[in-house]
Amino acid sequence: MTIEVKVPSLPESVSDGTLVNWKKKPGEAVKRGENLVDLETDKVVLDIPAPADGVLGDILRQDGEIVTTGDVIATLREGESARAENAAAAATPSPAPAMPSPAPATPVAEADLDGLSPAVRRLAAEHGLDIAKVAGSGRGGRVTKADVLAFLEGGQPARPASAPPAAPQAGSPAAAPVAAPAGAPAPPDAQGRLEQRVPMTRLRARIAERLLMAKNATAMLTTFNEINMKPVMDLRNRYKDDFEKKHGVRLGFMGFFVKAVIEALKRYPAVNGSIDGNDIIYHGYYDIGIAVSSPRGLVVPILRDADQMSLAEIEKTIGEFGKKAKEGTLTVEEMTGGTFTITNGGVFGSLMSTPILNPPQSGILGMHATKDRPVAENGQVAIRPMMYVAHSYDHRIIDGREAVTFLVTVKECIEDPARLVLQV
Repeated sequence: MTIEVKVPSLPESVSDGTLVNWKKKPGEAVKRGENLVDLETDKVVLDIPAPADGVLGDILRQDGEIVTTGDVIATLREGESARAENAAAAATPSPAPAMPSPAPATPVAEADLDGLSPAVRRLAAEHGLDIAKVAGSGRGGRVTKADVLAFLEGGQPARPASAPPAAPQAGSPAAAPVAAPAGAPAPPDAQGRLEQRVPMTRLRARIAERLLMAKNATAMLTTFNEINMKPVMDLRNRYKDDFEKKHGVRLGFMGFFVKAVIEALKRYPAVNGSIDGNDIIYHGYYDIGIAVSSPRGLVVPILRDADQMSLAEIEKTIGEFGKKAKEGTLTVEEMTGGTFTITNGGVFGSLMSTPILNPPQSGILGMHATKDRPVAENGQVAIRPMMYVAHSYDHRIIDGREAVTFLVTVKECIEDPARLVLQV
């Protein structure tokens, strides 16, 4: 029996998606629920599972095509055909060692994709990369995301093949250390320099659209301050071992900033609000977005009702978000909504920046790297671990006084963590 493979119902906020990286070829056996192809949307990458056990028939929609809910993308031969094909494959003896199957002209290295993380597979698909060429530094020679990124940047030597082909001539395309991403190569310019034209991913295009909208559709301003991190660092050093032993998660700084932001939002509700037409919506809840870097770009999963979460719950959830972002398994629901966002450029070494609003939110806090600097304390110069913080806000709804005092409240809570307990 032949059945149709259709695009499942997409989340309400997703209108369509782009097919990326078919996992199976026509004629291959599949199991019910097994992912057949990735569907990239402007928020997440979704799986399209096989509707039944069987053999994949015709692929009707190819990689790069845009599809929507209900579109037929392939056919599947259900039932006996799958079992018969699997049985025949199992009964087929292995070829004699003296007659090996010829290697394909262009190795696809599909077997090398087995056991790799979704992030590695997705990077390989986006850049048209042959994983067999990447030297793995993980356990048992497993290729990691860092290995792929290093290879794409030209900083990692290629993995030697078991039967290396003849050495390419210097300057030939085969000698290039970086695999060409998917896309049409542009002709060399007048000086013979090469370029590569690669389409934006759906997520990157969406990020660009939202950032441009934030710049053009809001009256965005930024106020800055600096925080002495020594008190919270001393508190963390004092209790981090007991905290990890009890809760099974490391005590970081982001949890303190989430708590400090919530305390400041309670005092200045406009910063937790948003504009809808001619109305201002004051949210009676605190859904805090945490900006996370992923192989596909920046994503912002949401801590729902963060004011009701303990410090340990916040740290655990943020850790789970980071893992899911790297693996590409965040759901649309986990990234929808939010009333305020926190972003930490300090993890990449940023000392100062102006964070851009995440519409329709009206405020975002930017954290930065902590550096020892001389500061004046009681008429004396002391060396303290200092962090610059930035609060970007929509001036249409938030006045300068509110924006500044909001950031001062965050500063006071971090410099005196007891305030978070006493709520003073």
